[in-house]
Amino acid sequence: MTAASAAAAPATPDLASLAVGDVVAERTVALSRDSLVRYAGASGDFNPIHYRDDVAASVGLPGVLAHGMLTMGIAVQPVVDWVGDPARVADYQVRFTRPVVVDPADGAELSIVAKVGRLDAEAGTARIDLTVSAAGATVLGKAQVQVRLA
Repeated sequence: MTAASAAAAPATPDLASLAVGDVVAERTVALSRDSLVRYAGASGDFNPIHYRDDVAASVGLPGVLAHGMLTMGIAVQPVVDWVGDPARVADYQVRFTRPVVVDPADGAELSIVAKVGRLDAEAGTARIDLTVSAAGATVLGKAQVQVRLA
């Protein structure tokens, strides 16, 4: 690693400076139908509920839905950016509680707030609790990221 790249790398957050309830990251991410098409191509998930309104309606959905794994990946990214290294993520779990409906014209916005839920000084870890919402409703329940800080 060069001095320039070391200077550009974010520092690992200091466990001792954190308290339960601290907000460590916040982000709003816009999704469009184009986002869904690109994700389908990258993931290989071409289920038509992710791009065809008629198919979504035929199975009783309120509209085209964002892929669950896309939503999950977007939600954890602010924590990865905060911690500075994706290898520091020791565990990540969510429960899908509501679908993210992506309007053909307006898209959708995911709002992400990451707060410290638990600290374990002995293990050198923090549990980061995510609140992820779209259209005013929580879309991921019990979304928790365990990160190694020591």
